Amino acid sequence: MRSHLMETISVVICTCGRADMIGAAVSSVLQQDHPDLELIVVDQSADESTRLAVLAAAGGDDRLRYLHLPERGLSRAYNRGVREARNHLIAFTDDDCVAPPDWLRKIHAAFEANPDVDLIYGQVLEPVIPNQGAAGTVIPTLPIATSRRISMRHGFRVFGMGANFAARRRALLTLGGFDEILGGGGPLQSAQDFDFAYRLCRAGGTILLEPDVVVRHYGARTSEEWPATIRSYGIGVGGFYIKHVRAGDFYAARLLARELLSGCARLAKRILFRQPTALYTTFLGNVGIGIRSSFKFSVDRRLRLYAPR
Repeated sequence: MRSHLMETISVVICTCGRADMIGAAVSSVLQQDHPDLELIVVDQSADESTRLAVLAAAGGDDRLRYLHLPERGLSRAYNRGVREARNHLIAFTDDDCVAPPDWLRKIHAAFEANPDVDLIYGQVLEPVIPNQGAAGTVIPTLPIATSRRISMRHGFRVFGMGANFAARRRALLTLGGFDEILGGGGPLQSAQDFDFAYRLCRAGGTILLEPDVVVRHYGARTSEEWPATIRSYGIGVGGFYIKHVRAGDFYAARLLARELLSGCARLAKRILFRQPTALYTTFLGNVGIGIRSSFKFSVDRRLRLYAPR
């Protein structure tokens, strides 16, 4: 029986080559105690294995809508999911995450209690059974100790993780969605979520950090994988900030300067205490690469989106 008390929510999971993990993510969404949902899986894999894993996990559940995109790019996949969504609230999680049964109910409650909020970030925590990754791996997490707001009025800061967020569809569409030059698989490789959050705040929107909204992350990273992750992060951060600087945004210029100064201070501290510096130099160097690479693209000053020259 469908609930008439809770608004239907669209859930978007973007995936590429994760046939071994996507099934758990799909099952966790379809087992929510908030029954009014649709699940949109946007798959950019090169073969059929992910599609087959998704369909097997769904077991014929008609709330699943599977889409395949031949073009790569996380922002492109997000935007397709947003366009396809039929509901006013859209929740996003990753293909290597598992959502507890109350995930959507908590998201709905947070939006209901905060009608001025357009974007919610929740906690991304380790698996319930700790140390499930192989030896020598790290599982990225994002703990949130207390509920708080981010806006231009409350003070903007870069904070959040794409593995667990939700937004009002109208805000996503009004702002032009996610910048497809940024983000995994795009030319500038990451920071599409930071960029959207900043554009939302610039437009007068409010972000809520909500500890009650939780997913568990199973995506372990090895020490060998970290340098590539840090490179992509640096390129995206540089590309994100400089886009807004190029649009004449002095506040973004201050944020970029603060990011660089903070990075240099952390690097200097590690040099002083003779600690390893490779990841810090990698990050700062790739922020510079992201800034330079930005100039391969023009900037739409109204929407604050990159565009091909």
